[in-house]
Amino acid sequence: MKVLAIIQARMDSSRLRGKVLMKIENKTILEHIIDSLKFSKLIDDIIVATSKNKNDNKIELLCNSLKIKCFRGSQNDVLGRYYECAKFFQGDLILRITGDNPFVDPLIIDKIIQICKKSHCQYASNVLHQTFPLGYSLCEAMTLLTLEQLYNTKFNKMSREHVTHDIRKNPKKYFVKEILAPKNLQRPTWRLTVDYKEDLELVKKIFSKLYKPGKPILYKTLVKFLDQNQEILQIKKSY
Repeated sequence: MKVLAIIQARMDSSRLRGKVLMKIENKTILEHIIDSLKFSKLIDDIIVATSKNKNDNKIELLCNSLKIKCFRGSQNDVLGRYYECAKFFQGDLILRITGDNPFVDPLIIDKIIQICKKSHCQYASNVLHQTFPLGYSLCEAMTLLTLEQLYNTKFNKMSREHVTHDIRKNPKKYFVKEILAPKNLQRPTWRLTVDYKEDLELVKKIFSKLYKPGKPILYKTLVKFLDQNQEILQIKKSY
């Protein structure tokens, strides 16, 4: 199976515009995601899927500078963009990665890929039941046939905007598998995605302590650090 990691990224985020190109430790969030995915042993190719909106030209320019493939499609029909990208690059197993989650653990990514390959399931993820922090290594894997089925049958706004919406809402309709964090490492209330400026400041604080160029921040390392520095999680929220 050809495994594609497709990163969903755009500049026109409604809550924090341009966040995917905001910098942490002198690298953009998108670069950190790409760097971590490169440590996967099972991903065959990494592609950034953005829109044809001119505001997303900057994303394509960054991809070109990094020698990362960039696919441009519909701005609002994200499901269509994903399917067309996966089909164009001839993927068999598609990993959905979002551009607002800078923490990516390649060990978790590879575990999800392994589950898909061994079980021949339609979909596998670590998000059906929240045991990891919100946004941590958020990864969904699905076969191209499953993605094609969604593309051809789901036309409501939520399904077109949120690629796996129907699977998450109706998991019994599909052959799904999931991974859960080990009980001693379950932290479902932590928020480690980037939607607001406060989220970005939190992530910057963590990176300043844990980030080492050329190495991914592994989940066990992050949990140990935050357990010992709980005050970092107590950022003021204006949302």
